[in-house]
Amino acid sequence: MAPRGTKHFKNCATSLIFVVSSNTLMLQYYTPSLTQYKRLITREIAVGDLLLGGQQPIRIQTMITTDTMDTGATVAQTIRCIEAGAELVRITAPSKKEAENLLEIKKQLRAAGFNTPLVADIHFTPNAAEIAARLIEKVRVNPGNYVDKKKFDFINYTDAEYFAEIERIRERFTPLVKICKEHSTAMRIGTNHGSLSDRIMSRYGDSPIGMVESALEFLRIARDENYHQIVLSMKSSNPQVMVQAYRLLVQKMDEEFGECYPLHLGVTEAGDGEDGRIKSAVGIGTLLEDGIGDTIRVSLTEDPEFEIPVCRDIVQKHTATTHERITIPPIDKLPYDPFSYQRRQSFVVQNIGGKQVPVVIADLSKEQNITPKTLESIGYHYDAPSDKWNIGDQAADFIFTGTQIPDFALPGTLRVIVYPSAISEDTDLQKVLPIFDISEYATANYKSKTLNFVMLDCYSDDKTAANLDLLSNIDQSVVLCFSSTNDNTMQSIRRMFAELMQRKIDNPVVIISDSSGHTPDEHLVKLATDTGALLLDGLGDGICLGYAANATMDNVQAKGRTYLPVKDLNQFTNNTAFSILQATRTRISKTEYISCPSCGRTLFDLQETTAKIREATHHLKGVKIAIMGCIVNGPGEMADADFGYVGSGVGKISLYKNKDIVKKNVPSEIAVDELIQLLKDNGAWVER
Repeated sequence: MAPRGTKHFKNCATSLIFVVSSNTLMLQYYTPSLTQYKRLITREIAVGDLLLGGQQPIRIQTMITTDTMDTGATVAQTIRCIEAGAELVRITAPSKKEAENLLEIKKQLRAAGFNTPLVADIHFTPNAAEIAARLIEKVRVNPGNYVDKKKFDFINYTDAEYFAEIERIRERFTPLVKICKEHSTAMRIGTNHGSLSDRIMSRYGDSPIGMVESALEFLRIARDENYHQIVLSMKSSNPQVMVQAYRLLVQKMDEEFGECYPLHLGVTEAGDGEDGRIKSAVGIGTLLEDGIGDTIRVSLTEDPEFEIPVCRDIVQKHTATTHERITIPPIDKLPYDPFSYQRRQSFVVQNIGGKQVPVVIADLSKEQNITPKTLESIGYHYDAPSDKWNIGDQAADFIFTGTQIPDFALPGTLRVIVYPSAISEDTDLQKVLPIFDISEYATANYKSKTLNFVMLDCYSDDKTAANLDLLSNIDQSVVLCFSSTNDNTMQSIRRMFAELMQRKIDNPVVIISDSSGHTPDEHLVKLATDTGALLLDGLGDGICLGYAANATMDNVQAKGRTYLPVKDLNQFTNNTAFSILQATRTRISKTEYISCPSCGRTLFDLQETTAKIREATHHLKGVKIAIMGCIVNGPGEMADADFGYVGSGVGKISLYKNKDIVKKNVPSEIAVDELIQLLKDNGAWVER
């Protein structure tokens, strides 16, 4: 029998334990395992002939960018995506005519021998959804604008008024549910953070729980009709919000229904290039690490077939054959709240820990001879005529050099980390800092009085218990460095953080992650997932990224795949570190672009325009600019952007400040210049 004051729920392969005090309800587990990779078992559904959820593989999908009424172009692009590996393909249906044309698209695909299920993307038009549901295998509806309104109005609803609105939704949504049930059509109830309805916003605010409740209202209606072929999603351009919303959704479904429906994962409006890949890997990878997720889509502002290889890299890291070698002790009690961000408490050691932004340590230990030129790749540029260093916004805070101490005067803000064997009694321990294995720290001959780095391997061998005992030897000069060679690297390091927090050890911690991948995309996915998942939960005061001995960097072109060009590995790693910190909102060092991936609704060349805006504004540190193809994705989807560039008609752009429109129907030929002027008018512009 459960102890008094404790409620136990055991459903959907998850152990949910709530400890109830007089006014506290604390969730201990939200996933099958916090220390091993184990899939959350959801209800299995059929999308055409494709099975999704349950113990099925994690499915990969994308969305077509062509005009749905251009049947030939849409069919051709769909085929390219299928050949690249897409298992579902989504096509926009903004009105009845596009929904009706899905039948012709489907006929041509089937005639060409392609049976991949199609998904109709619906936002404002219930009539289009009801047409599409009779024709293809799946429809996606957005609860925020399918029936509800989004006008950025605050309305103080009484309970009676609120539930009257829900009944209105029931009346409008139930016909679609019945059609889907009759035709064996699947449905995704897809909540987007930026398009929560005014009603939800008025009661729950701009919050993860508001996203969850928005979807559950529709799910309850479907369940009342005994319709269960449903997938749910909680998308946001902010990975932190996205992760919290999915975790809450799992909790709420289990608590209310005793089962979990399949989950579609994605970071909406992730952008392009390195940033888009990293933001997607941080958000999607964090949830997959916890076993949450049944199908994924990486939303890049690139041709849709190029999304598929990135999906494949993310999924490959989370197949059933990985994460099984090392057994890690379970976490008896999760010492932090997984549903809201709060940085782990740590004391300050110089510029590390406390409330200071996480530091970046550049690993230069593979360089045979470190010169001033070497430091250019990590943000430091030496000007010989003036004998001065120029320091960029993405300049590493420390360099790790192994046993090499540079023989030139370093920039004033940069310090070197070396192994103890490189240190002697003559070493300046203000500029050169030692890094010890925890077993050697207590008896080391030379230590800094103010800052020492101490490495701790997390559960990779049988020394962990002894190493934990050695934590009693560290003092307030120590910054811990956590790493693990396990397949389940993130879970291993998270388990060590839990140990620190339970022992009330508040030293700052740097997360070390090495990649053994072979392409830029593979490296980005591995490094972003291992470190980003921890940073999203407030764990970590710095990161150090590197490569395993068997890693390579293959810059090749392959059919259906694009690789980011990499010329300098140090620069690539340094940029990746700062991009991970930016994606997790823990350190802002550059402009952030919230850019939709384009679809048949897009009213201008999104890739070209994004590149043009990036070129003009990339120097504006900390400014968030949204670039949206149409009114469906803006202004709602650019939820927390500072400025927005939104297609409002063919060749027409509307410009926004926050969520307020400030210029309507600007000709696209001058719209970028007008955006720059808007930035200047609002004090957000600086000259380069």
